[in-house]
Amino acid sequence: MRVFVAVELDTPVLAAVQDTVNSLRRRIGETLGARWVAPVSMHLTVRFIGHVADDRVPPILDALSPPLELAPFDVALGDCGVFPPHGPPRVLWIGVTDGRPSLHAMHEILNDRLLPFDFEPEERPYAPHLTVARVKNAPRRSGAAAREAVRAVRPSAVRCRISHATVFESRLSPRGPSYLALAHIPLRT
Repeated sequence: MRVFVAVELDTPVLAAVQDTVNSLRRRIGETLGARWVAPVSMHLTVRFIGHVADDRVPPILDALSPPLELAPFDVALGDCGVFPPHGPPRVLWIGVTDGRPSLHAMHEILNDRLLPFDFEPEERPYAPHLTVARVKNAPRRSGAAAREAVRAVRPSAVRCRISHATVFESRLSPRGPSYLALAHIPLRT
């Protein structure tokens, strides 16, 4: 099964994300052929683990489940952007302002807990963001228009309190992924 750890966002933040997505869709139109992510499916991925054999899941959950030595913290939405920074766009995203240091600390703790299971940390630096759209085949010269659109849209200044992380199973289907919570990892209070 495909497994990852994320923090979930509350209803006011998801409503602000929906407003931002609507603005981006109006500005971008159909030029990218983007596949937009439903806000109800959005989360801040903290550590993507990947495919895990079913028999390895229980010990991994046991290793991940103890409380994290972090205080509860707030996250707030930031600017919108595009991955990669140059060339044809592949992902449109909303960044995070407040909460970045705590998300980075959480990411490092999870990396340490996964090392005994031979899950090496990614080489690229962790960049907290919400994926709002994926682009499979961007038309030529669409990158400039997409980057201009995301620079013009700014999410509402909303925030939510993070008191735990969630280990999810990602189930892929032709309609897109669905997520099943496997375990909650509390933050130490």
